[in-house]
Amino acid sequence: MKDGSVSILEGSTFVVSDSNGDIEASPTTPNGLFLGDMRLLSRWKLTVNGNKPTPLSTDDLQYNSAQFFLVVPTGSMYEDAKISLVRRRAVGQGFHEDLAIRNHGANAVDLDLRIEAAADFADLFEVKDHQAKKGRLYQNTENGQLTLGYQREKFVRETVITSSEPATFDDAGLSFRVHLEPKGEWSTNLDVIAAKAGPQAGHAETKYRDSEEKPRPNVGMSLEDWLAKAPTVSCSRESIVRTYQRSMLDLAALRFYPAIAPGESIPAAGLPWFMALFGRDSIITSLQALPFTPELASTTLRVLAARQGTRRDDFRDEEPGKILHESRMGELTAFEERPHSPYFGSSDTTPLWLVLLDEYERWSGDKELVRGLKPNALAALRWIDEFGDRDGDGYIEYARRMESGLDNQCWKDSWDSIAFRDGTIAPLPRATCEIQGYAYDAKRRSARLAREVWDDRVLADRLDSQAADLKRRFNQEFWIDDRQFFALALDGEKRKVDSLSSNLGHLLWSGIVEDDKADAIAGHLMSDALFSGWGTRTMAEGEGSYNPIGYHVGTVWPHDTAFVALGLARYGYRQAASRLAMAIFDAASYFDYRLPETFAGYSRTETSYPVEFPTACSPQAWATGAPLLLLRVLLGLEPVGSDLLVSPAIPTEIERLEVLGIPGRWGRADAFGRGLLKVHADGAGSRTHGMPV
Repeated sequence: MKDGSVSILEGSTFVVSDSNGDIEASPTTPNGLFLGDMRLLSRWKLTVNGNKPTPLSTDDLQYNSAQFFLVVPTGSMYEDAKISLVRRRAVGQGFHEDLAIRNHGANAVDLDLRIEAAADFADLFEVKDHQAKKGRLYQNTENGQLTLGYQREKFVRETVITSSEPATFDDAGLSFRVHLEPKGEWSTNLDVIAAKAGPQAGHAETKYRDSEEKPRPNVGMSLEDWLAKAPTVSCSRESIVRTYQRSMLDLAALRFYPAIAPGESIPAAGLPWFMALFGRDSIITSLQALPFTPELASTTLRVLAARQGTRRDDFRDEEPGKILHESRMGELTAFEERPHSPYFGSSDTTPLWLVLLDEYERWSGDKELVRGLKPNALAALRWIDEFGDRDGDGYIEYARRMESGLDNQCWKDSWDSIAFRDGTIAPLPRATCEIQGYAYDAKRRSARLAREVWDDRVLADRLDSQAADLKRRFNQEFWIDDRQFFALALDGEKRKVDSLSSNLGHLLWSGIVEDDKADAIAGHLMSDALFSGWGTRTMAEGEGSYNPIGYHVGTVWPHDTAFVALGLARYGYRQAASRLAMAIFDAASYFDYRLPETFAGYSRTETSYPVEFPTACSPQAWATGAPLLLLRVLLGLEPVGSDLLVSPAIPTEIERLEVLGIPGRWGRADAFGRGLLKVHADGAGSRTHGMPV
C-alpha cells in the first residue's frame, strides 16, 4: 500500500484502489481495473445511505487479493459505529468481490447501498499523457447486469458487472435496499468481468469465484511451489529475511505467461505503468534472480530471441538482430498511434541479452539452450557492429527515428537524463558510457561461449580482440582527466558529457575500467555527492541537472545501487559494496520490505527515512530483484566451473547470513557467512582481491 492506495495483480491484470477499496480515477492517475494495457473500470465507489464508509484496516498480503474492513460513521466521536462492512476482492480476468455488511446494534436498520460504476477505457498511454478518447462509450442494463462498453471501428472492449443478490441496475451503477435485523448480516458476490465483445468474446467469468481462493497462475508453478523451490534465507537481521521473502512474493506476482513460451513465465516490468514485456527489465531482473530462480532467465532469453528484430522499420526502431524494448497490447498500438507492438527503442538491451546468455550458462550449465540460440547471438553481435554503431567509430550510439520514440534509449530513458555539468542537454545521437561497457562485456562473454560451447575458436579470437580494442579506446576517449572519471556519454558532436553519475558503477560491473582508474571511480561512487546514505544517486549532487526528486537525475534506484555494489565487489572494493547493500536493506524496512522502483535522493543526514518518489512503480521487477543481487554481493557468490564459489564480505551489523539450496549446475549448494567486516564510514574502503577484469 503506497500513499493510501492498494494494488493487487495477476499477470497483466491489476486493480489499484484507495484504502476503502474504492476506485475514483482521474484522467491522469493509474487507479482502476486494467487488463491488456487498458483501464476497464475507472469508477467503483461504495456508499451507504449516501455516505462513504470509513476504513479501519486493509489486508493485502496475497498479491492477487485484498480485504477492506470498513465502518459506517455515526457523525459523532461519542457514539460507536454499529454498521461494519468487509470487502474481499480477488483479481483475475477482471475481479470478484464479496461484500458483507453487519449490524452490531440492538435495533433493526434499513440501508441504501450504492455502487457507482464507470469505465473510461483509457489506454495506459492516454492515462500517462492525458489524451482524449476517439471512439464511442456506451452502457446498457439488460439481463440483470450492467455492461460498460467502448467501440472504435472493430476495436471493442466491454466490462460486465453482475451481482448474486438482486440489484437495481442503471447506467451509472447498481443499488441495493438492505434490511438488517439486530446482529444480522447481509452479503452479495459481485463480479466485474473484463471481456472483448463480438465473435471473439473474452472470458465469460472472473477467474476466482471466491475471494479467499489461493492464487493460482494461469500456467506454470503455483505460488506455493514457487516459494518452496526457492532457496531459504536465514539472517540475524530479520529485516533482510522479510525483504527477501517480499521480493520472492512480488516476483511471483509480476510473472506473466507469453504465448510463445507455453507453461513458462517471464517477469513484467512493474505496476502500474509497465505490466507488459520489457526487454531490458526482464533481462536485468533475470540476472539478479539467477541464484534463486534461474528459470526466469531461460524463458527471458527464448522469448526475446523469438521477438528479435529481423528488418529495418523506422516506426518501431527495429533493426536486424536488435532485441526489443517493449511490447504493448492497447488501443493506441492497435491503431499504430504508438509503435509499441513491439517497439525496439533501446540500445542496451541487445548487449545485455548476450550478457544474460553467458551468465545463465555459467550458473546452469545449460549448453543445449546456448547452442540453440547461437544464431540469435550472432545476429545480436552483428547488430552491435553494424546498426548499433551508427557512424563507424566503434561505439554504440542512439537517436530516435520517429516522433513518439524515446529520446534516450539507455536505462535512464527520461528526456533530461543525459546532460552536461552545466545542465545543458547533450545533442543526439548519444553514446552513453555504460552501453559501451555492456558491449565490451557482451563480446568478452560471447568469446567464452564461442570457445567453450559453440566450438568456434576463430569467432572467439575475433571477439576477444574486439573487446580488448574497445576497452583500450574507451579508457582513452571517455576519460575526463581533470575530473578523474569517465564521461557520461559522447554527444552527437563527440564531446564528452561531463556530469558525474551512477553509470560509473555499471562500468565497473562490465569490467571495462582499466585497473589504474578503479580507485578514482570507487572514490566517486562512495563520495557524498553520489552516495546519499540510502543508496547511489543517479546524478551527483552539485551537477547542473541534479534534482533529488528528478526521475533519473538524482533519485536512488535500488537496482542501480545493487549493480554499483556488484561492480565495486568485482574490483575488490568489498567494504564499499557491503555498505551499499546495507543502505538498501535499511531503506527497504521503511517501505514495508517492498523496495519501490525509485526513491528521492535526499541525504541520510537530512532525513531519517528514505523519501518516497510520487510516481514510482511498486512492485517493480528490477527493484524486487535488487535484494537478491545484494545477497549475492554480500556472500560473494560466483559460479566457477561446476562449483559455486562462496566468498563472504559481511559487515559486523549482520552476525550471520545463510542462503540454503542455491540452484545451479552443481545441483543445490549452501552459502554461509559471518559479519566480520568493519565497513568504513567514508570512502570506498580498502581494496581486496576482486574478479578478473
